[in-house]
Amino acid sequence: MDSYEMPVVASRFCPPFFLCNGHVQTVLSALWPRGVDVEFQRERLELMDGDFVDLGWRPLSASQARQRSTAADRLVILSHGLEGSSDAGYIRGMAAKLNSAGWDVLVWDFRGCSQEMNRLPRFYHSGETGDLGAVIDFAATSHSRIALVGFSLGGNLILKYLGEANPHPAIVGAAAISAPVELGATARALDRHWARWIYRDSFIKSLIAKVEAKAVRFPDEIDVSGIRKIRTFEEFDDRYTAPIHGFRDAEDYWEKSSARQYLHRINVPTLILNACDDPLLTPESFPVAEAEGNRSLFLEMPKWGGHLGFVDLVRGIEPWSERRVVEFLTANGRE
Repeated sequence: MDSYEMPVVASRFCPPFFLCNGHVQTVLSALWPRGVDVEFQRERLELMDGDFVDLGWRPLSASQARQRSTAADRLVILSHGLEGSSDAGYIRGMAAKLNSAGWDVLVWDFRGCSQEMNRLPRFYHSGETGDLGAVIDFAATSHSRIALVGFSLGGNLILKYLGEANPHPAIVGAAAISAPVELGATARALDRHWARWIYRDSFIKSLIAKVEAKAVRFPDEIDVSGIRKIRTFEEFDDRYTAPIHGFRDAEDYWEKSSARQYLHRINVPTLILNACDDPLLTPESFPVAEAEGNRSLFLEMPKWGGHLGFVDLVRGIEPWSERRVVEFLTANGRE
């Protein structure tokens, strides 16, 4: 059987030669402003443990809804990446693209990622599917068909949600972009990568600032002595992410939160879009065997694209990944 008859799919992404570099794609997409004018209707979702997450709704306009042949009950929930938020350019761009294709959109800020710090000592992590489940349950009260789209850490999150247990019956499809589905391999690689000062250090700096802010409110629970000497993800996750969220250490956190172990159980059409030149991913995040063994899992591995890049300049700075996700969800996210 030809390999492309299995859910490892050939990619049509083909950027110009001067964009055939993972670092160029990654940095360009992060620094070049999109200028997408998207406003969200804000709402706060109270959680069972006394904390909250902030939501942003982007429903279809009245004219868009009238043009649709089905009832306005089709929704995509967007999950951002590490230290991202609903203000990220990739979130706003995808929201606008999905709206234009006839989907309502809901974005959510992970705990501690909105403009107001969350209430509890804990914040978010790569495997926290409970909060995602609460958002889905809430969204399902108004929409009968829901798709999930996750970016980077958010991609691992939605894949873990889909595979670790039966998802909400309203879920009809999903797409994960630049998803590190083996967290330990990714963290260790970033800690050693020659370009770690570009990628890792900016994340570490942001995470340290967040923990320091938490320590002001919870001085008896969070010790920040020597925190600014932390230089690696392993150090940070060992000292903070793991104990705050109930894991033994960084290795335990990475192992239990990685989505790859759950991919074989996904039973709704799901696209993983990971570029082969992504500087933040390792070979472990290209789950070929899992895709070949699961007809609901579609793995697409463009030769180029970087991390959340996929710029081909066909439509300016608009990423090709936005068009690809809309195409996939339109074909596979139906009733």
